[in-house]
Formats: sequence, structure tokens, C-alpha cells
Amino acid sequence: MDVILALIAIGGAAALSTSLRIMREYERAVVFRLGRVRPIRGPGLIFLVPFGIERMVRVGLRIIAMDIPPQDVITRDNVSVKVNAVLYFKVRDPSRAVLEIEDYLFATSQLAQTTLRSVIGQAELDELLAEREKFNHILQRIIDEGTDLWGIDVTAVEVKDVDLPQEMKRAMARQAEAERERRAKVINAEGELQAASRLKDAARLLSLQPASLQLRFLQTASEIAAENNSTTLFPLPVDLFSPFKKMFEERKELSAEEKEEIKALEARAQKAADEATGLSMPSRISGEDGQSGLLGEGPLGEVIETDEAEAVRVERDITDE
Repeated sequence: MDVILALIAIGGAAALSTSLRIMREYERAVVFRLGRVRPIRGPGLIFLVPFGIERMVRVGLRIIAMDIPPQDVITRDNVSVKVNAVLYFKVRDPSRAVLEIEDYLFATSQLAQTTLRSVIGQAELDELLAEREKFNHILQRIIDEGTDLWGIDVTAVEVKDVDLPQEMKRAMARQAEAERERRAKVINAEGELQAASRLKDAARLLSLQPASLQLRFLQTASEIAAENNSTTLFPLPVDLFSPFKKMFEERKELSAEEKEEIKALEARAQKAADEATGLSMPSRISGEDGQSGLLGEGPLGEVIETDEAEAVRVERDITDE
């Protein structure tokens, strides 16, 4: 009798241990009683009728990250590429995931692979590389619609890598280099255009103010004299005195004091020009043919003959006045 009771106790303990199950917070139990589905159980401790009367299938509710193997695809512009992706999904309805499909993990993986090949095959290579986010949304929508009957929600699909053939990579590298050269040429052309426009504006301003041109000439002469240790000889332009000539022509009647001021201004202008060019005050000599001219002695003792006509004309205007 004791043996029978012991056997009963051992059998009851074994049956009890096989009947008790613990479901975690992210797990649910799909229970079948004599082949018929019962309401979903869990989380926590659940009890199953022993001796095979009730059986259960454990289903997880967490998001699953599934890697889609690389797929060989020919794009719409006949370029062979190898594309892989990652799929994120979770079980929304445990009963459907068990009742509607034999293995929802395998089925979801196969559907994702076929959908990836189909969508990428309808796109061109440039579009695939530039608008990857758009294809991610398209894949997510199509796969989610296909798995909705299985009680599965697809949260995201991300295209990971797009592998190109080596010859295609070299062609794209040459194309990118040509594009960079084109942009550099455009930038250089725009810079030259802006520089030409600025030079045009500067020339227009100098033409409106002749005195500014003469001032620029004197500044350039001063810079040359400061930078070089050697002596630089160049002719004195007659246009240097054109502002004074214009002033003489505009004013016909001058008083004695004004004439003295004009002579003083002329002397200062001549002195400034001599200092800038490195020439001394011109002196008058007569040539062998009896004609007079202006000679200037440079720093090295060289004698330079200049035109006297403009100076004589200025002197005559002052004398006539």
C-alpha cells in the first residue's frame, strides 16, 4: 500500500511539474485543448491540464531583427547589383502567427527576399543610390501588407549594402572626376567674369576723372622706385599737365594773384613728377638744327629729350592772359 501511494505521489509531482509554465512579460502562450485553441494565456504562471490534454506554443512579442541575405538583382537599366537589407517586425496577434502560418519566421524571411528583388529590379541604379530612403518605405509597406494576415507588424526595412561590379565602380569614379573638373572650370570662369566686370568699372571711373588716372600713375611710379634698387627711366607723359591746361582754358581772365598761384601749382606738380620718376627739372637746349627742346638729366647722368610743345603752349597761355 505504501508503495502504491509513493508511486501516486511521484506521478502527481511529475504531472504537476509538466503542467506548470511561467510566461515572461514579453511572451504569450497559445494553448490547445484536445486540438482546439483556447484563449491566450500569460504572462506569469499558467497551468496546463496534464497527460497531453492541453499543449501550448510559446510566442514572443518583442521586435525581431532579421537579416535578409544578399540578393543578386538586375536593375531597370541593366546593371547587376547585389543588395542586402535588414527587416524589423514583431508579432501582433499570437493566435494568427500560430494558426495562419506554419513557421512565421521562415515565411517572413522568404517574403522579404522576394520583395527586395522585385522592388530593386524596378529601379535604376542612380535612383537606388540617391533615394534609398524611398525604397525602404516601399519595402516596409509591401512586406507589412503581406504579413498582416499572419498577425505580424513590420516596423521598418533598411537597405544595408549595394555592391556594384568593379567595372561599374571604375566608371562611376571617372564620372565623378569629370564632374569635379567641370565644376572647377565653371568656378574659374565665373571668377574671370567678375574680375573683368570690376576692371570695366574701374576703367569707366578713371575715364570720368582724368586726375585720378594721373594720381594712379604717380602712385605706380612711387611703388616702382621703392621696390627696385636700380634706376628706372621712363618718359614723362604730357597728359600729366592736362588738368592744368583745362583749368587755363576754362578761366579766360585771371588776376595777377591767380596767375602767381597757378605758377606755384605748376611748379609743385613738376617737382612731384620729377621726384616720382627720378628725373631732374628739364632744361632748355638748342639742337644742331636750331630747334629747341627740353632735356632732363637722370640719376645716372643720362640725358633724355622730351617734347616741349605742351610746355610752350602752357607758357603762351599764361603770357597772353
